[in-house]
Amino acid sequence: MRRALKQRVGRRQLIALETELLAELHVVKRRTPHLAGGLVASVDGLLIAHDTHGTEPSGLAAMTAAALSLAQRLADTTGQGEFRESLVRGEHGYVATYAAGGSCVLTLLAHPDVNVGRLHLEARRSAQRIAALLGESPQPGAAAPG
Repeated sequence: MRRALKQRVGRRQLIALETELLAELHVVKRRTPHLAGGLVASVDGLLIAHDTHGTEPSGLAAMTAAALSLAQRLADTTGQGEFRESLVRGEHGYVATYAAGGSCVLTLLAHPDVNVGRLHLEARRSAQRIAALLGESPQPGAAAPG
């Protein structure tokens, strides 16, 4: 993914893009109380930008890709259409993954007391903005950026 991005944009533009993606991660974190951090990764598990403290971001990006593959197959097999998002609730919080265009995903980590509705609202908007930053068209039926 990084190579594909480098080919589409120059090195300076890639640095600027990473800066914008990191800024978007900060925005969603600021707008969502009890959000611990997040990352943007390619669908094949390559880390693009992250704001994760206490979690190894490259490993999380790789696991996100594995979970995404399974979620895509599950949605397809059950006739639910293209993948949009998944939410995993654990004893100590949530891991939420959202499609950000066709080639990237947004993964967010939240504490157990997060307002899940607010998490979805802000993350869906953020995923749309990330898709736009990457020059991809929004997912059909997804919330418009706000």
